[in-house]
Amino acid sequence: MSLKVALAQINVTVGDLAGNAGKIVEWGRRAHAAGARLLLTPELSLCGYPPEDLLLRPAFIEACDEALKGIATALADCEGLHVVVGHPYQREGDLRSRSLSVLRRFNAASLLAGGQVLRTYCKRELPNYQVFDERRYFVSGRDAGEEPLVFEVEGRRFGVLICEDAWFDEPARAAKAAGAEVLCVLNASPFHVGKVEEREQRMAERSRDVGLPLLYSHLVGGQDEVVFDGASFAVGRDGRVAARAPMFEEAMPLIEFDAQATPSGELVPVPELEAQVWGALVLGVRDYLGKNGFPGALIGLSGGIDSALVLAIAVDALGADKVRTVMMPSPYTADISWIDARDMAERLGVRYDEKSIVPMFEAFNATLADEFTGLPLDATEENIQARIRGTLLMALSNKFGSIVLTTGNKSEMATGYCTLYGDMAGGFAVIKDVAKTLVFRLATWKNQQPTKRADGTIGPVIPERIITRPPSAELRPDQKDQDSLPPYEVLDAILAMYMEEDRSISDIVAAGYAAADVERVTRLIKLNEYKRRQSPVGIRITHRAFGRDWRYPITSRFRA
Repeated sequence: MSLKVALAQINVTVGDLAGNAGKIVEWGRRAHAAGARLLLTPELSLCGYPPEDLLLRPAFIEACDEALKGIATALADCEGLHVVVGHPYQREGDLRSRSLSVLRRFNAASLLAGGQVLRTYCKRELPNYQVFDERRYFVSGRDAGEEPLVFEVEGRRFGVLICEDAWFDEPARAAKAAGAEVLCVLNASPFHVGKVEEREQRMAERSRDVGLPLLYSHLVGGQDEVVFDGASFAVGRDGRVAARAPMFEEAMPLIEFDAQATPSGELVPVPELEAQVWGALVLGVRDYLGKNGFPGALIGLSGGIDSALVLAIAVDALGADKVRTVMMPSPYTADISWIDARDMAERLGVRYDEKSIVPMFEAFNATLADEFTGLPLDATEENIQARIRGTLLMALSNKFGSIVLTTGNKSEMATGYCTLYGDMAGGFAVIKDVAKTLVFRLATWKNQQPTKRADGTIGPVIPERIITRPPSAELRPDQKDQDSLPPYEVLDAILAMYMEEDRSISDIVAAGYAAADVERVTRLIKLNEYKRRQSPVGIRITHRAFGRDWRYPITSRFRA
């Protein structure tokens, strides 16, 4: 006898309890109509992930409890349907051996059927690394003496785990010992490059270890700096991936189990790396603006590759009609910069305006002339230009409501090759976690994709010269990025080893990089922490992004 299980790969919004509950009900009805008798939702799908300090508000937990009961009631007429919903859960009781009565809060999942909330499982393994901070909010189900949740649907017994539980042996073995024949894993696992393969490998290992098939229901969507990529899947007891949903879009894969509990379903291929990063960036922009109610995006277009890449991402995310670009030439802007900027705006069909900053720059210089008499031109005058541009963009943002998308990349953020209140001014940093070498790869990849341009033709959207010309901030005559930075191939390699892999300076030098370059780059990383603390939130696409993943002191004398 076969049995169908549906995985609800849904995009929810933190705090939108009514909207999230309504979506779960809708998908429950769809699953039931498709013949499924079990629907698995992602981790904390009722409230959205991560809810952060909302969890500390009693009213939030109470509202979640009411919403959960409402889902059960709304699906009461779906005869035979069981739904597992992820949600926060709180109750009074003794913590460990202490007699003091305290409120214990759990990352939980509840089984709903027949209009009732039947049983609740509490997550046992609480992650506290990278972007995760669950021990701030939750008590482990193991510490609270919680039992495994195993339930039966049409003769098949399912055991519930939540995300990190499945990365360890004990929770899975406890579920099997309680009678589970299939593991159901609810997840909210933020995307980073390589994460899809890592998840599937670890879940395959878990299935083989305990000899049980496994279902992995995963969240999709953007939430501030993190993006959830979907790609929900099923693996057989032999560890073979038997089904996989698409990445970066809502989906409801149906997994069918035969009489031997072998799962099967549609197996969507995993996209190439550049396509994954592009999907994460597009979804991150779309959801940040959409979920926060911004009517559109505003981009300072320079004719350089960073702003060109951000523009292409924004158009894919929002549509050309919701993106506006402004070119702000200075005395040092090359003709080819505004020519290329105008060309790209025309290819994509976005609004394009040119507003010279020369009069304002001259006014600043005149005002400061007495103070600066006899002093050479330096970064001061360069920063004035960037801050004029930032002021203009923020004025347009304030007047019309569109959010400014900043265009700085990870290499620049690492080394401080950016201006506070200048090119760092804005509301959302799209490529903040994208190293410069990856910027070039993404631009080249995008141009290789068949893209319909504003004139109806199919072709590249980024002018080739933008990709091939040497990068320059154009804040002084004949300026090039490499005048003050090592080649990007060297800089990004050092950055990856020092910042993402926690390698020491001596280790990096031993790997073949010049000591002077290593000292220079790592020194810049440390010196510019104060800038990064004041930068806009941006999309995370690596396992170590500036922000949640990187919490270094501004004031520090440690130099290794």
